[in-house]
Formats: sequence, structure tokens, C-alpha cells
Amino acid sequence: MAIDRLERVNALLRREIGEALYKVFADGSLDLAAVTITQVRASRNLRNATVSVSVFGHEGERVAIIRRLAGKARELQSFINRDLTLKYTPRLRFDLDDSVEKGDHILDVLSHLDTNGEADGVT
Repeated sequence: MAIDRLERVNALLRREIGEALYKVFADGSLDLAAVTITQVRASRNLRNATVSVSVFGHEGERVAIIRRLAGKARELQSFINRDLTLKYTPRLRFDLDDSVEKGDHILDVLSHLDTNGEADGVT
């Protein structure tokens, strides 16, 4: 499978998983406003896919949220299978993506450095 096609499949899976979350967790048992699918990396044979999930807030509940998503992986796969025509429906594996939090921390540090530099009269 060409790399470009695999990237398009990853983007399509990311969008479909994001939409399927609202169908699977329609009962409101999960705060979907805090959950973002940041990336999907499917294997070249489309048998497996790793879904990177960012959870905003809920610091103490992040691992539990990932477990709940993993527990509903089969239902999510069935929605993907129903909506997409792929040779194989990938088996989903969920990972916590903390890159957004790391980026926020770096921006916070940089803003503090900038504020301290202005207070010292350094421009």
C-alpha cells in the first residue's frame, strides 16, 4: 500500500472514530468534549490501528477514560465496518497522547520567561 494512501486511510479512520464515539457513548457516560482523537496509525496491512487520544482536563481519570474507550473498541470497529469499505477493519488499540499538555507546558514556560525578561528590563 502506498504511503499516501495509508495516510488518507489514517485520516479517514480518525474522522470515523471521532464520529462513532458520539454513537457509542450516546448515553452521556463519557465526557466527549474532553476527548480528542489526535492521530490514527494503521499498520500497512490494515489489520491493526493505534488510536492516539488526548484528554483535556480530567487529570486523574485519563487512564480510566482510555480503558473505557478500549472496552468499546469492538463497537467502534463495527461502526467503522458499517460506514467504510476497507479490505480489513483494523483492530483498534488506544493510547494516551499527552503531547498537547506538553506543548501547553512549554508555552507556559516561555510566557513566564518572556514576562520575567520584561520585568528585568531586558528586551
